[in-house]
Amino acid sequence: MQLLAKFSSFSHFIRRVTTLSLPYFQSEHKWQARGMLLAIVTLNLGSVYLLVLINDWNRVFYDALQNKDANVFWQQLWRFSYLAFSFIIVAVYKFYLTQLLEMRWRAWMTAHYLARWLANQTFYKLELLRFSASTTAASQTGQPTSPDNPDQRISEDINQFTSATVSLSMGLLNSVVTLISFVGILWGLSGAFAFSAGGSSYTIPGFMGWAALLYCALGSVLSHYIGRQQIPLNFKQQALEADFRHHMVRVREYSEAIALDRGEQVERTHLGTRFSHVLSNYLALLKAQKNLIWFTVGFGQAAVIFPFVVAAPRYFSGAIALGELMQIASAFGQVQGALSWFVDNYSSLASWRATTDRLTSFDDSMAASEALAAQPMTTVDTPAADANHLTVNNLTLALPDGQVLLAHTSLKAQAGDAILLSGPSGSGKSTLFRALAGIWPFSKGQVQLPLNAMFVPQRPYFPHGRLRDALAYPKPATSYTDAMLQEALTQALLPQLIPRLDDEDAWGQILSGGEQQRLAIARVLLKKPTWIFADEATSALDVDAENTLYKRLLAGVNTAQGAIISIAHRPSVAAFHNQAWTLEKARPRAVSHNSSSTDSPAAYTLAAAQRS
Repeated sequence: MQLLAKFSSFSHFIRRVTTLSLPYFQSEHKWQARGMLLAIVTLNLGSVYLLVLINDWNRVFYDALQNKDANVFWQQLWRFSYLAFSFIIVAVYKFYLTQLLEMRWRAWMTAHYLARWLANQTFYKLELLRFSASTTAASQTGQPTSPDNPDQRISEDINQFTSATVSLSMGLLNSVVTLISFVGILWGLSGAFAFSAGGSSYTIPGFMGWAALLYCALGSVLSHYIGRQQIPLNFKQQALEADFRHHMVRVREYSEAIALDRGEQVERTHLGTRFSHVLSNYLALLKAQKNLIWFTVGFGQAAVIFPFVVAAPRYFSGAIALGELMQIASAFGQVQGALSWFVDNYSSLASWRATTDRLTSFDDSMAASEALAAQPMTTVDTPAADANHLTVNNLTLALPDGQVLLAHTSLKAQAGDAILLSGPSGSGKSTLFRALAGIWPFSKGQVQLPLNAMFVPQRPYFPHGRLRDALAYPKPATSYTDAMLQEALTQALLPQLIPRLDDEDAWGQILSGGEQQRLAIARVLLKKPTWIFADEATSALDVDAENTLYKRLLAGVNTAQGAIISIAHRPSVAAFHNQAWTLEKARPRAVSHNSSSTDSPAAYTLAAAQRS
């Protein structure tokens, strides 16, 4: 049963590798990919054929030495020169085409995974999956839930997967062809081995072939049992390395906040702890590799003299000449090398297995996110061109863990409205905005979003690069004239940044919180949306700047017959709104045990009222 389970696990792994590998060879680049693969296979077969010719050269050359035949000696040197030259050409182009295939395969897979990761907000939903009820249950079982560090999966794991898959598969092919080619030679040269036991005589034909098979089979089994712990250690090593690197990136991103909190020592402790985990696991991996190297190096060294020891009696009896002895040794070396492919590549196989597991788990997570997107959720429709209102029908809003925040809620806002959304912290104000935008997967209902709506999040994003690109994001900066960009910065109280429009920098780090919020508002003033959904968009500004910018935002939407809906806690912001949507604690009610999560009592209700 244990053997059957291992075979089932191995066959499942091969299916996963096939699932990862086939798409490229069935893609729009399939003929180019298949052509390069065929060329590489042909070159591998050619290299094996040349090795067969060189093996035969060994017999003739060493017989010439034994017979002191100078003519044959010099002929064989000339023959070796063109055989060696041909082998060099094959080796060079085999290397070049292999690397080219790996590069193009990696480029295609990277583009493919980036497209999936960035499609339908998958990159966002993957983070939400960490907190869903299903993944919480999965994490309690110790199974991987959502992927850690998707950036590493795409940038490193794909590279390692493509290079290891090509090199290992071609190495295996080369070993199989070499084995087939040389085992017949070895069988014919080694002759029969006769011995007596228990008064009977026995003869083993092709003794050297059986000896090589037994030698390498024993080596493969021992290699597996000595080195099998490297697979989980390699998997864990990659995760720990990525976690350590990710925390250093966070220190860089939040450098100012950490410096203000005098948190250097704490971060040093955290980083030191993470790095100690990296070193601890690496030391365990190193010890596992050391144990395997003890065996593989000894195994390889013993293989050098093993064929001579076995064939020596026939040589000293005169049954074979020196040339045949050297040919036997060469053929045995090729057969042993082919059969030892598993032994020689065990560490590479362990690393490849870990990389493949990480990549397939990432693939599974993206598939789960795509399935989540396919489930019934809030439908966001764009109204007709003459419609200018927000309508929400039967909206149910939940958290990733299944807790219902709002149930069966309907809302409506008209052009000219200025609505303040308020409620206790954690009541779901920002989550409601996400549902209105159509990016929150844990919601159901229908939203009719007005044309030309723009959402301003609590924490705006600015890409690294030129300031004009950060201001125009996500549109290209060429969509706007310099005069339009300068006017937006002036209106957003950032005239000091006008000379820096072409400067490249990390704007999300070098600008203060207030400057970042003003730059986000500059985007709004630049793009002139009809409707604005602002989530704490001025929380980092002083009251005077906040008043000035809200007046300009309201002037923009009122001129366009639009509306603004804001989340804010400051009383100064409330003065700019004529309506209030308030999230209030719902009264508890009895619920049937058979109720689904969407039928569970809502934690909050939404009350709408006019402001005085």
